[in-house]
Amino acid sequence: MIKKAMILAAGFGKRLNPLTLDCPKPLLKIGRETLLSNTINFLEQYQIKEIIINVHYLGEQISEYLNKRNFNININIINEKEKILNTGGGILNASKYFNESFLCINPDTIWNSQYIGELKKMESEFISKKRKNILLVVNKEKSFDKNLKGDFNLENGLIKIEKNKDLKYVYTGLQIINPKVFLNINEEVFPINKIWNNLIERSELFALKSNIDFQHVSNLDIYKKLNIK
Repeated sequence: MIKKAMILAAGFGKRLNPLTLDCPKPLLKIGRETLLSNTINFLEQYQIKEIIINVHYLGEQISEYLNKRNFNININIINEKEKILNTGGGILNASKYFNESFLCINPDTIWNSQYIGELKKMESEFISKKRKNILLVVNKEKSFDKNLKGDFNLENGLIKIEKNKDLKYVYTGLQIINPKVFLNINEEVFPINKIWNNLIERSELFALKSNIDFQHVSNLDIYKKLNIK
């Protein structure tokens, strides 16, 4: 079973300015709960035993917040203090602490207990079919943000990016990764799309299609609308 997870929390959150000028995006609240605590609680519910969180922008606020909260889970922080490593670089840097496959999750999706069943299906496929990387995706029509553009298409669970075609599926922010996908990567700063594109070229990037309405804090307008629902 997957027992470890990484939360990506290093970004600048510029699309939520001015709120993120003095508050990191993961500490913004939906209702009474921060995006970060919602994500940690979701991982606890899935019985994850250890979490690594990478930070950079206003990272000391996230560290202080975690020190004050009493989460029933082992949490370690990696501070990308000198420079932000982008998504791929951040995951690669954290993967040194994982000697096994792990979850990687974005805190700006509103995770809830409905996702537990889908994550179990993802993990089952990942293990039984020996996947290198599997993503949870959703049809963009199920997104709360109706302006969200698609990232991929799917064909029998295989992710494809087809030029000049409408891309129907968006990445929800949840994936399972085998650290071996980073072998032969010599860069320090790079997006996770670099890994995905390499896997797509070899027909090795797979996805599970979510059936849950997708609520993602994509910009300031969507954040405000989600908070008054």
